[in-house]
Amino acid sequence: MQTLISLISAASRGRWTLRAAAFLSFALSIGPARAASDVVIDGARIYPESLTSSADGTLYIGSVKGTLYRALPGSTRAEPWIVRDAHNGLLSIFGVLADSRSRALWVCSSPVPLPGGVTGGTASVKRFDLATGVETGSWPLPAAHAICDDIAIAPDGTAFIGDIGSGEILTLAPHGKSLHVFARDPSLVGIDGITFADDGTLYIDNVRKNQLLRVDRSPQGRFAGLTILMTSIPIGGPDGLRLIAGQRFVLAEGRSGRIDEVTVSGDRAAIRILRGGLISPTAATVVGDTVYAVEGKIEYVIDPALKNKDPDPFIVRAIPLGH
Repeated sequence: MQTLISLISAASRGRWTLRAAAFLSFALSIGPARAASDVVIDGARIYPESLTSSADGTLYIGSVKGTLYRALPGSTRAEPWIVRDAHNGLLSIFGVLADSRSRALWVCSSPVPLPGGVTGGTASVKRFDLATGVETGSWPLPAAHAICDDIAIAPDGTAFIGDIGSGEILTLAPHGKSLHVFARDPSLVGIDGITFADDGTLYIDNVRKNQLLRVDRSPQGRFAGLTILMTSIPIGGPDGLRLIAGQRFVLAEGRSGRIDEVTVSGDRAAIRILRGGLISPTAATVVGDTVYAVEGKIEYVIDPALKNKDPDPFIVRAIPLGH
């Protein structure tokens, strides 16, 4: 904007150049930058639990019905993309994570006793081709009561998977054949969001205990305990957790109805509220200067006062990140 003002000033004093004229013509033609738009999910009673974005800004959203929705960059509608069938064996979809480096879409598939959910089957983490949607791998979680809830990819390509049902963090090495237990701890029962900071530090949240935690590791990379972070304000129902940059994250608070920016410094986490008043937001992802957050509307399933009311439509909200 300052460049545009300078060009207009130069023109008014007669110091005009062809380059300045061309730039001014272009700047005036595009006008001010448009705010990103909300995205409507083309489905009924889908109760989305997670969403993710690829490097080009494509959004991917899971649902309890086992359908994965996709919204291409600039689109205001998310359409069904990968549909549950006998071949892919998808159950209810919880965590989803796009990893543009490996051109993979990671999906948490789990049985869930919710209306419209898939109640039978074995929890697993699945991998699909990010461009074609073709399944490229599937790994069952080992615990009897496992619920695959979210995925994070380490700098070396190792997948870290949170199991909210059994209180475990599992790992899958690049080209690995099976999952391995990285951490098992009573404090992990309720683990929900999981993500890495730019420096490789692993952070999680616990939706049941309203906590943000750092996963401590030994110099050899083994599990060395959990550190509870002191938040600047209380949080309620922390769910989706994704990296912005450095030690800054975006957090969905389902119980509080908020989307936050979280900045971690040592054992403290500063919370800046980006948007409140949402209906049980379950996940968020960052595309440029916009946070996309999905409203899960789980109250329509668990609250007797809302149980027979129509929760549709389900919307991914576009929220300016700011700085």
